Amino acid sequence: MSNNRDHIEEKYQWDLTTIFAKDRDWEKEEEALGADLKKVKTAAGHLLDSGQNLLEITNQYLALSRRLEKLYVYASMKNDQDTTVAKYQEFQAKAISLAAKFNQTFAFYEPEFMQLSKENYQHFLAECPQLTAYSHFFEKLFQQKEHVLSHKEEELLAAAGEIFGSAGETFEILDNADIVFPTVLDDQNQEVELTHGNFITLMESKDRTVRKAAYQAYYSVYEQFQHTYAKTLETNVKVHNFQAKTRKYKSAREAALADNFIPESVYDTLLQAVNKHLPLLRRYVKLRQKILGLADLKMYDIYTPLSKTDMSFTYDQALKKAQEVLAVFGKDYAERVHRVFTERWIDVQVNKGKRSGAYSGGSYDTNAFILLNWQDTLDNLFTLVHETGHSLHSVFTRENQPYVYGDYSIFLAEIASTTNENILTETLLQEVTDDKERFAILNHYLDGFKGTVFRQSQFAEFEQLIHQTAQAGEVLTSDYLSSLYADLNEKYYGLAKKDNPEIQYEWARIPHFYYNFYVYQYATGFAAASYLAHKIVYGSQEDKDKYLSYLKAGNSDYPLKIIAKAGVDMTKGDYLDAAFQVFEERLTELEKLVEKGLYK
Repeated sequence: MSNNRDHIEEKYQWDLTTIFAKDRDWEKEEEALGADLKKVKTAAGHLLDSGQNLLEITNQYLALSRRLEKLYVYASMKNDQDTTVAKYQEFQAKAISLAAKFNQTFAFYEPEFMQLSKENYQHFLAECPQLTAYSHFFEKLFQQKEHVLSHKEEELLAAAGEIFGSAGETFEILDNADIVFPTVLDDQNQEVELTHGNFITLMESKDRTVRKAAYQAYYSVYEQFQHTYAKTLETNVKVHNFQAKTRKYKSAREAALADNFIPESVYDTLLQAVNKHLPLLRRYVKLRQKILGLADLKMYDIYTPLSKTDMSFTYDQALKKAQEVLAVFGKDYAERVHRVFTERWIDVQVNKGKRSGAYSGGSYDTNAFILLNWQDTLDNLFTLVHETGHSLHSVFTRENQPYVYGDYSIFLAEIASTTNENILTETLLQEVTDDKERFAILNHYLDGFKGTVFRQSQFAEFEQLIHQTAQAGEVLTSDYLSSLYADLNEKYYGLAKKDNPEIQYEWARIPHFYYNFYVYQYATGFAAASYLAHKIVYGSQEDKDKYLSYLKAGNSDYPLKIIAKAGVDMTKGDYLDAAFQVFEERLTELEKLVEKGLYK
């Protein structure tokens, strides 16, 4: 049972008083921001009256956005640290409501800006040279010109935002609050109620009867509610397709990728490369079958660790190891890591009501906080360096960019975190002398690659196909979705769908299918990180400097240009081939250790 939060030592709690000293300060700012948003309504219709107007209203827009982000971060993190506290549930609801008001208030901005001709824009720049500070910001708006609607239409779409999000919200309520999973027996032969939280733990059990029972029980619920899940997913896909069509995009995928200025060829290149290398995944699955000593490997055998060695790290040991490993980036990076680890940026321990999982979060005017739910495992050491990668990306960006460019695209975000993970793997493999520990590290890496590159690409392929099917006017029935998913799963893992009937319902439980072409970025990010980590560990000082320049760039240029400067051309498949080469080398190494009988 988790402790209440007040039992946890202060040094293991993040210090949110650095954002707002007291809750009352947050409440005052929330009221003030609401009042200031009302005042701005008079700006509508006047954006292009003069260069000075464009500057002043843009300044207002960004200043209010900056304040809103700070408010939102405090409310959401206070809520995440203990979701049972009604006060912070209310804070979060108020912050969400304020965000909706902000979007409605500034719904005029883009449509009005789009009336600006390039010629008049040049006049404005001559009249008001301060506008050059926003050159790239305006350039990106000009690029979206044909996809922005009239002020009235934009206002309508902004007002309908909550309706458009209702399919995803319904999924979350159904999946997290309403459905009830059956009880199963755990490793200690104790009855436990299945939950999302313990499902993977049960799938990692060394006892196959536990894995099988949990797997079948879990998916029986999704089978039972398959038609409801199909309807929420279909509705969500229709929303994506409707929004894309309304904004004059050829497809939902084109619209989603255009947000980050990513050409669709990047997505296609990923899927082509992954499909070309599927024999490697099947080879790893076969090795898994051999290690587990099974005549018939099933999907419920895919998650259990192959290593019998549990590498353990206390939190303090993990901090020490992370600092040693990340020192490879040099003094500037190491100093900032030290701040993250010593100035209470991290909420470490599990407590009652705390949000599960881990993340790095914050806004331009806050620390780059990290939420953990610490366990003394190798996996948690990787989580620590992963989230530190995100936080350091945020720190370097905010230190080197003004607010307008003080964030970075989601497309680039996963590269910073998984580069750290890959460097940790490389370092641990260099240091380890015990073959059983080497086996554990290789197993961790291969499972991570399987889950991030192969699995997320499988999701990306499914996501593309269901959007295309709906766009063609076909109904996304549960039969269609289950059949498609079962076929894809068989193609990836080489395990017959007739022998794994439950997996056909996995699509129903994946929240990422509601995120609008998000998951492919996990795969591209991991592959690019693998490529970059090799350069950082074995390359020159110039390679490290280029990488740090990418961390500092924020949104000051287009994502593909920023990462190209770090040394990765993501329009071509070379970085993917290099990542698969590392996977194959480590798979071969694990196969050799297996031949030595280490797994027995």
